[in-house]
Amino acid sequence: MSILITGANGQLGSEIRELVGTSQNRDDDKYIFTDVQELDITDQAAVRDFVRDNHVELLINCAAYTAVDRAESDLELCHRLNAEAPRLLAEAMESQQGAIIHVSTDYVFDGTAHTPYREDDATNPQTAYGRTKLLGEQAVAAACRHSVILRTAWLYSAYGNNFVKTMLRLGREREQLGVIYDQIGTPTYARDLAAAILHIAERGIVPGTYHYTNEGATSWYDFTRAIHHIAGITGCNVRPLHTEEYPTPAARPHYSVLDKTKFKDTYNVEIPWWYDSLEDCIHRLENAEQ
Repeated sequence: MSILITGANGQLGSEIRELVGTSQNRDDDKYIFTDVQELDITDQAAVRDFVRDNHVELLINCAAYTAVDRAESDLELCHRLNAEAPRLLAEAMESQQGAIIHVSTDYVFDGTAHTPYREDDATNPQTAYGRTKLLGEQAVAAACRHSVILRTAWLYSAYGNNFVKTMLRLGREREQLGVIYDQIGTPTYARDLAAAILHIAERGIVPGTYHYTNEGATSWYDFTRAIHHIAGITGCNVRPLHTEEYPTPAARPHYSVLDKTKFKDTYNVEIPWWYDSLEDCIHRLENAEQ
């Protein structure tokens, strides 16, 4: 099978690339990794020609505009990347009778729930990022019959810039650090999400919307304390903050835990606990520094 990965230089795309490179069971598949330098996903003709010429059977869309705060003022580019580009990708795959896995976000919900969000719960995005991602979901589902929408949250990885790396750096630089404690969600290790996506590719597309994060729930404050504990950082006092004490251009959901029952039942997988996955990521980072 010929598999195209867009946004291949981001956290998720990089983890997919590494897993593919270390696997002994994927020699029969052809993986094509592209980012903006190789393929402009906002160019309809370029997307159509690339998919056709490379005989792409499955497209994994990891590309997105993810600067949540900047999106509030950069509406045109955010809409182009998060809403229009997914539609073009899905239309191209439908024209080739192919399939698409499109990665989305917890920001399609408003964060006012008190129990984990299910896939069929009402969406109500509160930010430009969330609104454009929801439009992208809808466009993909409408354009391609064989599509999987995979919502995730709080993504981090050994690659790129992310919360885990920032808290490791600040924990070593500062004696005190304030972190929000009243926003609850679930960290997602991009390596686990990458493995889940490759599992979908191997098992076969079951069209629909699914949720995938690691198991469990925590706050940003407790997440930071765990990061420092695993890394052995003891010289930084982490202080809990209310959301109101750290205003941002884009509102953050107070509660964004996602229910993963549908994904686990459909694809028969066990999902790792967020703390165990965090340990794995930090140990990878430490080994890379040696």
